[in-house]
Formats: sequence, C-alpha cells, structure tokens
Amino acid sequence: MRFDLSVLVPHLGFLASGAMLTAAVCGLALVGSVVLGMAVAIARTSSGGWARRAAYAYVDLFRNVPFIVQLFFFYYGLPEIGIYIDAFTTGVIALSIAGGAYASDAIRAGILAIDNGILEAAEVSGLSKRVTFTRIVLPIALRTSVRPLGSVLINMILTSSILSTITLNELTGQAKIVASDTFRPFEVYFVLLVVYAALTYLVSIGIALLHRRLNRDLMGQVS
Repeated sequence: MRFDLSVLVPHLGFLASGAMLTAAVCGLALVGSVVLGMAVAIARTSSGGWARRAAYAYVDLFRNVPFIVQLFFFYYGLPEIGIYIDAFTTGVIALSIAGGAYASDAIRAGILAIDNGILEAAEVSGLSKRVTFTRIVLPIALRTSVRPLGSVLINMILTSSILSTITLNELTGQAKIVASDTFRPFEVYFVLLVVYAALTYLVSIGIALLHRRLNRDLMGQVS
C-alpha cells in the first residue's frame, strides 16, 4: 500500500468542522467542570457534614465509573424515564460532570495550600469569612490550580473522542466517516493521531505560559 495523504485534501474542511465541534464541546465542558469542581471543593473543605459527605460520594462515584458508562447512561438511559437530551448537550454535561470530579481535587488542593498567615491577616483586617473566601481564598486557589486544571482539559480533549459513540460527529466521528468513504484508514487515523498529539501539546504549552503569567510574583519570591 502506498502512503498518500493527498486523498484527504478534499475532506480537510469536513475534518476541520469536527475539530471545531470538539473545541466547542471541550470549551463548554471545561467551564462546567471548573464551576462544578469549585462547588464540590468548597463542600469538601466545609464544616457541614452532609455537604462534605455528598461531595466525597460524587467524586468517588464519577472517578470510579468508566466515562463511556456515564455517557451511555445520560444518552441511552435517561430517555427511558422520559428525559431526552441531544448528543451535543449530553457530551457537554457528561464531560462536565466527569471533569468536575477531577477539577474539585485540584481546586481543593489549592485551597488547602494557602498560607495560614494570609487567612490570619484577613481576619485581623475585619473581613468576614465569606468575603475572605470569595475575595482571597478562591482566587488564590484557582490561580495556583492552573496546571492541574490544564491536565483536566487535556484529558477532556482526549476523552471527547468517545462522544462519537453517541452519534456526535466531533473530530474522531468525522474521521470515521472519512475513513469509510476513502477506504484509507491508515492515512486518516495517522492524521488523527498527529492532530490529537499536536493539540494536547499546544494546550500544555498554553497552560504552562498561563501558569507562569498568573504566578510570576510567587516565582519571584521563590527565586
């Protein structure tokens, strides 16, 4: 067999539309994961027993169940009880819920890593606990959690390929169609491999730059 990437040229626009859909799903799911992860992290660090137990149960459940099982439950299971959600929305919800379990760990670690001196200074200044948490603790925790949250995003991009199993033709779904139309699966999946590798590499570089930019004052103190 002769390796020939030129057979894919007529399908580049088709593949690009799948890549844009992947970006849209992952972008929305990242926002959902951070918001959900933030709420869960707050519950896990709170003094409320029921909230903390519920948060731990959520994390344990969605970190220990295969993503494809969660996805099938939302897309194929919920209609059995009268809840119908389209494939795109299902993908965003499933990725958000699964990603939120991991994002909560990152944000919780950021909260617990805050120097007690900062909290004592806020208390001496007369700030309430709510203001201290929302204006000081949470922003610092999110800033220091950029790298692990970036890992959540990268894992989300890779996991999004499973969404093709529920008829959502993101990048992998479009690639499957092109492979069946051209009968050139080797070239198609070679390109797909390169695209995913390049995409996650670029995201990792972007996350590293963002982390450095947001934390350069801390880096300056360390050096």
